[in-house]
Amino acid sequence: MRVLVVEDEKFIANMTAAGLRRAGIAVDVVHDGASAMRKVAWFDYDVFVLDRDLPGIHGDDICREVVSRGLPSRILMLTASDSIAERVAGLSIGVDDYLPKPFSFDELLARVLALGRRTGRAFPPTMTLAGITVDSARRNAFRDGRQLVLAPKEFAVLEALVLAEGAVVSMEDLLDKVWDESVTPQTNAVRVAISKLRAKLGDPPVLETVPGSGYRMAGAPGSAQP
Repeated sequence: MRVLVVEDEKFIANMTAAGLRRAGIAVDVVHDGASAMRKVAWFDYDVFVLDRDLPGIHGDDICREVVSRGLPSRILMLTASDSIAERVAGLSIGVDDYLPKPFSFDELLARVLALGRRTGRAFPPTMTLAGITVDSARRNAFRDGRQLVLAPKEFAVLEALVLAEGAVVSMEDLLDKVWDESVTPQTNAVRVAISKLRAKLGDPPVLETVPGSGYRMAGAPGSAQP
């Protein structure tokens, strides 16, 4: 999942981004409406965590831009007001969910994960494929009942491969969904994460490299047998 946090209070923005990254989510951060508009034009995000009262361009206008582009992105609007009229107005222009300030980070994370599951084909919070179980809500993963101790990026890569249900996931797609904009296409971050995942998953091998294409779950429907 890739998230854009748009929040002019830098402490809140940075703390929110740090927490989301600890959960294995790729996060970009901007602090004003104009910068958010540029991100909308340049990148594909699964979820926007969007402050309503932004300097320059208002959060409502950013929401309208996302909707007008026909993007599948979901919008979680942060607001200092708990006015029902304001929430109704926001829902009418395309806001998917509201969270009043001050907020609990655990609640924000749960809402972001729930919205992220709605950006494409619906997936249950827990999926099992080729003996691997991924619990996206609790950020846990298991192999044949054995809990895996994974770093956030390792979990996010495994989650993406399980959700693909045996289809090939390219390195570019993994970079786009798991890492933020600071990572260049020349990085070896994906290869390193895959290597560490293979070691932690153990035998028999379950992650398959498809030369020139990417990676997939070996032994899953649609993949070659290991």
